[in-house]
Amino acid sequence: MMDVLNTEVLGNTPLQWGFAILVAAGVAILLRVTLRVVKSRLTTWAARTEFWLDDIVAELLHATRRWFVAGLALLVGAQTLALPDRASLLLGRLFVLAAILQVGFWLNAAVSCWLGRYLRDRGNLEATATIASFVARVLLWSLVLLMALDNIGVNVTTLVTSLGIGGVAVALAVQNVLGDLLASLAIALDKPFVVGDFIVVGEVMGTVDRIGLKTTHLRSLSGELIVVSNNDLLSSRIRNYKRMSERRVVFEFGVTYETPAEQLRKLPDTVRRIVSADALARFDRAHLRSFGASALEFEVVYYVLDPDYARYMDVQQRINLALIDTLRASGIEFAYPTQTIYMATPAGAS
Repeated sequence: MMDVLNTEVLGNTPLQWGFAILVAAGVAILLRVTLRVVKSRLTTWAARTEFWLDDIVAELLHATRRWFVAGLALLVGAQTLALPDRASLLLGRLFVLAAILQVGFWLNAAVSCWLGRYLRDRGNLEATATIASFVARVLLWSLVLLMALDNIGVNVTTLVTSLGIGGVAVALAVQNVLGDLLASLAIALDKPFVVGDFIVVGEVMGTVDRIGLKTTHLRSLSGELIVVSNNDLLSSRIRNYKRMSERRVVFEFGVTYETPAEQLRKLPDTVRRIVSADALARFDRAHLRSFGASALEFEVVYYVLDPDYARYMDVQQRINLALIDTLRASGIEFAYPTQTIYMATPAGAS
């Protein structure tokens, strides 16, 4: 029995190994219980406050992996042992690799939490969060992978150089895809439009239904789905009608040449009263603009205090009907295309 207890494995007796295991188990249990209690209380606290830091710390605690806690406990337990240099080096490298991966999970959780809060506070939609989160995760895990490879002895400098040369070749081969991907990132950051906006791009118009990594989907007025590449969108002039705070309206009407000059002078003021009487309209100007072929032409400019197209049409209809009633009551006639032919009488004719 004494011989068994005195037998050394990797330079340590069974009693020393047992003590190390007990220390590791105690540390693991202590860390697990502490994490659970702190995580529960901090999550409750973060839900009650608007401060951003406690939300991120709570996400970091939720992102802590069990295998990292176990690895940390084993490392603490191993400190009570007299391990050979090779075993100590291997254990240290494994723990550093686990720590690098855990830091990656922590940073991933922090970036996701920060992006979600940042975009939510600015009223952005899901597409922006998806694109920005994708790019951030690619950069983060690429860095984590390089650090992990460097830890296990891979020559990262040579690898990065090789990847750089290969990356140039790949970029040239898929430049259209990369162009759309970068355009989607520009859309996410610059936000020329978001899901739900009504936009016009060249001859294409519709409501933004989805913003993807390569294409944007528009729902046209007639109902069909229009798919446009993100690069094409940013290469064109985009008119975003959803962002209007009000709508400028210019309309014209014509009256007959037989209208007395006094009534013509009063007509702009009459139009002003009609437009100003509507709660959704702000009058700008009304003028006798030109002498047309068959009418005295007036131009009216006003603003509809609502960007919705249907409400603009409702306002324009009310103004048109009021203008018709007022002009008829005043005896002023609207002009329509006519021609007057004057027959000259020849000299000496009876």
